[in-house]
Amino acid sequence: MAGLYIHVPFCVRKCIYCDFYSVESSTEPIATRLSRALAPDARMFLDALEAEVHGMPQGFAPETVFIGGGTPTELSDSDFERLLGIIRRGTDARCIAEWTCESNPGTLTREKARMMMEHGVNRVSVGVQSFDEKNLEFLGRVHSGEDAREAVDILRDAGLTNLNLDLMFGIPGSSEETLLRDLRGMIELSPAHASCYCLTFESGTGLEDLRKQGYVQEMSGEDTRRQYQTVRKTLNDAGYSQYEISNFSRPGFQCLHNRLYWGSGQYIGIGPSAASNWRGARYENVKSIRKYCERLLAGHSARSLEEHLDSRAKARE
Repeated sequence: MAGLYIHVPFCVRKCIYCDFYSVESSTEPIATRLSRALAPDARMFLDALEAEVHGMPQGFAPETVFIGGGTPTELSDSDFERLLGIIRRGTDARCIAEWTCESNPGTLTREKARMMMEHGVNRVSVGVQSFDEKNLEFLGRVHSGEDAREAVDILRDAGLTNLNLDLMFGIPGSSEETLLRDLRGMIELSPAHASCYCLTFESGTGLEDLRKQGYVQEMSGEDTRRQYQTVRKTLNDAGYSQYEISNFSRPGFQCLHNRLYWGSGQYIGIGPSAASNWRGARYENVKSIRKYCERLLAGHSARSLEEHLDSRAKARE
């Protein structure tokens, strides 16, 4: 099985815990950004992305497609539709068993949900993280718990029913009771798949800076372990089977793209910072929208590094 990953590097605001490559799409205040529906000018980015898609290896026929970021639904409606069209034209739809698109509450529109359905997206991952307003504020999210519930309604109204919801645990200052409310809130929405990640203090993030300055203290290992066990038990009792460290699903709804990564399958990454593992080579694109666009639009490769693993290195991984 082979997979295709598309990285869309735009966000309304950079969450304090995120170490994925992304840029804020506007310097305007968040409330202004959302109320005016301002979107990044992504034309040059999409031109470069289209060039990279056209340059994919001959014979590459992905069975899974995953659009991530960043926030793919941060694109304007017209740019989002162009993105979907680039992917559809650059792949053989007959081979694609699973096409996932990430979406965040607050940037999802009914029009984008309609576009996903029409272009062949058959799985959507919604970045809820928490339904608790204090948790959302701490994490730097731009949506509310009600926005998350509304996003699920929008997707289902459009006919998109294979949904994943993301949650976080191990959030400083968040109690076991809050976590249980989050889990129950998610279970009430009955997604086919649930991803529950432990909040980590990654180097170079705003969260790590706050810890170094003494403003935030990481949850203790014992409390984190207890919350993880709460996640596992609550989801298992609700009919979700755990098949990876952070992933749970209803029967028949394991994420094929996740399993591809965990099984050391082959995949191509498109977009700035995207990584690939293809025919013995592992490589990564530059972590800069400007350099990414300049290189590809000049007819050059966007790769910043490449390595070849021998059999012993592959076995260790």
